[in-house]
Amino acid sequence: MKINTQIRYGVRALCYISFNSNGNPIQVKHISEHEGISPRYIEQIFQKFKKAGIVKSIRGPCGGYYLAKDPSEIRIGDVIRATEGGDFKLVFCDGLKKNAAKTCERLNYCIVQESWEEGSRKLMAYFDSISINDLCKKPE
Repeated sequence: MKINTQIRYGVRALCYISFNSNGNPIQVKHISEHEGISPRYIEQIFQKFKKAGIVKSIRGPCGGYYLAKDPSEIRIGDVIRATEGGDFKLVFCDGLKKNAAKTCERLNYCIVQESWEEGSRKLMAYFDSISINDLCKKPE
């Protein structure tokens, strides 16, 4: 199991904005230079964040991205949901129902499926317990 790069880079970019913006928009080029992330990739991630209400943007020479909420209100779980389109799942069959588009032939008698679901719930609860603000305090 691995957390994908959109989640990892997205969290880093949000921390950069939180730590450095003082409420002002930050240009993608500054995030890119400091975090070593392609500007194009940051833009792709931030489009998902804008749709999820995590960031907002201002156009123009003094524009950039800023947090749509206080950093204490943005959770790693929010980042996961924005990039993944929902909660993080340990396995593809976790949460599938009989009428889902993608089904598992063992769903009705799988002895570990409930464990995967519980593990996914606990993992998301953990990620929901960590805010961007919490992460920004760590360097202190």
